[in-house]
Amino acid sequence: MPETTQIPTALGVMIEGQEGLTWERWNALTDSAENLGFDSLWRSDHLFSVMGESQRETLALWPSLTAAALRSSRIKLGQLVSPTTFRHPIHLASDAVALDQLSEGRFILGVGAGWNVGEHDAFGFDLRTLKDRMDRFDESLQVITGLWTGEPFSFSGTHFQLDNARTTSLPLNGTVPLVLGGSGEKRTLRLVAQYADEWNMTGWDPELYDHKTQVLEQHCAAIGRPSDTIRRSIMHGHIIGATHDEVVERAARIQQVVVGVKDLEPAEAAATLKSRGWLVGTPEEIVEGIHERRTHGITRIMLQTFDMDDHDALKLIADEVLPNV
Repeated sequence: MPETTQIPTALGVMIEGQEGLTWERWNALTDSAENLGFDSLWRSDHLFSVMGESQRETLALWPSLTAAALRSSRIKLGQLVSPTTFRHPIHLASDAVALDQLSEGRFILGVGAGWNVGEHDAFGFDLRTLKDRMDRFDESLQVITGLWTGEPFSFSGTHFQLDNARTTSLPLNGTVPLVLGGSGEKRTLRLVAQYADEWNMTGWDPELYDHKTQVLEQHCAAIGRPSDTIRRSIMHGHIIGATHDEVVERAARIQQVVVGVKDLEPAEAAATLKSRGWLVGTPEEIVEGIHERRTHGITRIMLQTFDMDDHDALKLIADEVLPNV
């Protein structure tokens, strides 16, 4: 992969809004992201806990993004990602334009095909077969981008039909940036090549990432699009500490949220999460991990912040990591 260490890496704060997010926490996180110098603030789009903790608070996506747009003036805002299985493309298109205008161009629309079986079953949404999900995803992107032209738009698909539909409220710069999540080689990455301003993956496996990048580049070549016009980003968790003891202490708190490691010793939980692709360690180790990702072409990292009350960890990143990446 090309060396890209001369390009700064943007760090965003990413919040799993279905894992205990409240208005108090969201407002405080918005303030921290804005005031500490982070590039962006991101939200998941789920209706209840994806970790099986149904009692956890869930804060609705669109009101929270609207509040963040009004509360901030600098950071970019977006979601990773809205599933087209239960988000209609007409609503996605119009809501994105409203937030684009409200934030003065700081909103990024994140869209995906949908995946969580339990969530769809619980709320009565049909997850459909993988082929049907991808067909709906494809059609949704056609509808969203078609409505942003401002011209009468007709569409006849399997899932959506529009007849001379037209929206008079349009994006400030002609379009809202689109970030697409996923890594399916046959269809998802083809749609990334066709529509995305930014491609986002989760987790971190350098060899796998390079392979997926090569597939994306092949799709771009097939349609004549320069692959370097698509920004590369990645989302995963983080645990930072000024010392290794502090890393372990924070890992113990993370275990209260990330149920998959709750039965491990804290030090073992930290090591396990690092092996799964999280950024874990002292500021120097976190910087090293970010530099490694950057050499593979990644220029934005969305840091999943599972301990939503630990603003000291965000400040440590702002003070000791941001200046070095």
